[in-house]
Amino acid sequence: MSIDRVATSSQTAYFLSQIQNAGHALDKTQERIASGKNANTYAGFGDQTQVLTATISANDRNSAYATATKFAVTQTDLQDTQLTSLADLAARLKKAVSDAVSNNDGNTLMAQVESIFDQASAILNSKDANGEYIYSGGKTDTAPVTVNSLAALEALPSVTTAFSNGDLKKSVQVGDGITVSYGVTASDVGTDLMQMLKDIADFNAGASFSGNANLTGPQATFLSGAITTTANVAAGLNAASAANGYVANRLTDAQTQQTAMTTLYKGFVSNIQDTNMADAATQLSLNQIQLQAAIQVTAGLHQLSLLNFMPGSGG
Repeated sequence: MSIDRVATSSQTAYFLSQIQNAGHALDKTQERIASGKNANTYAGFGDQTQVLTATISANDRNSAYATATKFAVTQTDLQDTQLTSLADLAARLKKAVSDAVSNNDGNTLMAQVESIFDQASAILNSKDANGEYIYSGGKTDTAPVTVNSLAALEALPSVTTAFSNGDLKKSVQVGDGITVSYGVTASDVGTDLMQMLKDIADFNAGASFSGNANLTGPQATFLSGAITTTANVAAGLNAASAANGYVANRLTDAQTQQTAMTTLYKGFVSNIQDTNMADAATQLSLNQIQLQAAIQVTAGLHQLSLLNFMPGSGG
């Protein structure tokens, strides 16, 4: 009579498959810990794949919005400084006219008017960090103010021809379906100031303020009227600066929202994609135990025979 082993080939195959499965599970857990990711392909995330890809796409859009908004904020900050400077120039013009009237002396007026024109035109023809004209209304490679001197402004038939900017206002998309217009054109904010400078230069061409000890009657009358006009110009530029400030606040609010969404999206992606190291460490220990148990059972199975179960066997 032969003494056969208890284990059959099918049982051996079964336990070998258990070893293979346990080894595969251990390898996957070790890979998760090493890479820090739950899977290396989208397919590995199973039924969470669609949610994961949608969240990553939304975060990419939000990042693009944030980049564009940052540029717009930089420009509105610059515009705030420049519009405030234009309002200050209008206030200086009002003071220069008022001083001429109160002192009954216009000898220094035109020098101040020319200086104000030079500064105002330099502001309106300023460029951004990319070398594009800020107040060009879309004509980013064309200086919006066409004249480079007070005399050239005076020679124009109309102040409107002093501007060559377009009408396009810059805007930025700060979120899905949300667009904020932040652009300002030279003609929008500079026409009234340039008109006032031209009016004074035109009047001076016919009745020079220089070389006279006192203002003439017509000069005093003209300048007295100009005081009110220059005050209105300054008020208009202050209003433009305030409007720009409102836009800047909207953009800042958008940045806050974008930052919050970035945090939300990244956290959501991390919950799906990134390995929970504490859980993975526990799983690693379980996988190691399972593999060790499968190996031990299989090894023991091959050492068993009917002799192990016969009376008196094993001593």
